[in-house]
Amino acid sequence: MYYSIQHQTRFRYDAPVSESIMELRMQPRSEGKQRCQSYFVKVNPKSRVFQYRDHLGNYVHHFSVAPKHTELLITTEATVETFQPDALPEALPVQAWEELDAVLRREDHWEFLMPSDFTEPTARLAALADELKVHRREDPLSLLFELNQSIFKAFEYVPKHTQVNSPIDHALEDRKGVCQDFAHIMIALLRGLRIPSRYVSGYLYHGKKYQDRSVDGASHAWVEALMPGLGWIGLDPTNNLLAGERHIRTAVGRDYSDVPPTRGTFRGGAQSDLDVLVRVTNAEAPMMEDPAKELLFNSNPPVFGERMPVADDHVAQQQQQQQQQA
Repeated sequence: MYYSIQHQTRFRYDAPVSESIMELRMQPRSEGKQRCQSYFVKVNPKSRVFQYRDHLGNYVHHFSVAPKHTELLITTEATVETFQPDALPEALPVQAWEELDAVLRREDHWEFLMPSDFTEPTARLAALADELKVHRREDPLSLLFELNQSIFKAFEYVPKHTQVNSPIDHALEDRKGVCQDFAHIMIALLRGLRIPSRYVSGYLYHGKKYQDRSVDGASHAWVEALMPGLGWIGLDPTNNLLAGERHIRTAVGRDYSDVPPTRGTFRGGAQSDLDVLVRVTNAEAPMMEDPAKELLFNSNPPVFGERMPVADDHVAQQQQQQQQQA
C-alpha cells in the first residue's frame, strides 16, 4: 500500500525572534515492512536543511534561521510503501518467559527496560497493574494482546486532556488521555515485567471504513515490544490494534522525549503559537508532487491540528515541541 503524507508545522511569534535552531524527526523509516520512497522538507524563511541518523536509526533533519522572523513554517511530504506484517500466533509456549530472559542475557536492551522521563513507575501505575493483573502469567505474547485491549477499554480518548509534558499520572488519575499517554502507560507496565518496550512515533492512515478512536489530522504513537522468536511487535492501545500496514513509523525511542516531531530553541522574548496539520492519503503509485505546489495552511478556510501556546521562559530562549494527539 502506498501513502502520501503531508505534515505542516507553523510557529507564530508575537514579536520578532532570531537564531531559531530546529530538529525534525518526521521522515518515515525504511525497514521491515515499510519503505520510504521519497521525502521533502521545505522551510520558510528559507534555510539549508541538514540530515543525520541518531543512535536508534531515526532520520533527523536540522536547520537554523538566523535573521529575525515572526513566523516559521515547516512543510514535509513523503511517499511510503507499506506491507501487511507477518501473521502472529495466538500465543507462545509457556517457556517463552524463560526464552525472553535468555534473550536479555545475550543482547543489550537495557534502555528499553529502564524507566525513562515519561515511564517512571508510580503508585497509580502499580494500582493499574494490580487491576489489570499485569504480572508474568500464561505467555508474554498473550499478555501483550490482553494488555493492549485492557488499556483501550480502561481509558477514554480525549484530545487536549493532557499536554506534551504531562506525566502518566495525569492520564491515570482521570482515565483519559491521548495516544502519547496510552503508549507511555503500556510501556511502563511492560518494562515492569522485563519486556523490552519502546515508543513509536509516526502516522496512522484512517480512511472512511475504519473505526479508529484516534482523530485524523495529527501524528500518532504506539508501542513495540520484543518477543522471543518474533522480534519487535507493534501494538496500538489507543485503537486496540496490532500495528499493521496503516501504521507508518517515523521514529522509535524510550519515550516521547526521544522522538518529538520538532524540537528547538530561538532567541527572543516572544510568546509563540504552534499550529500543526497532518494529512495522510492513500496513493495509487510511488509518485509525489512538489510540496511547494500546495501548502495545506493556505486552504480556505484553514483547518489546524492542535494549537498550543508556548510560554516565555524569560531567558531569551524557548524550547519548541509538538504533541502527538492522535
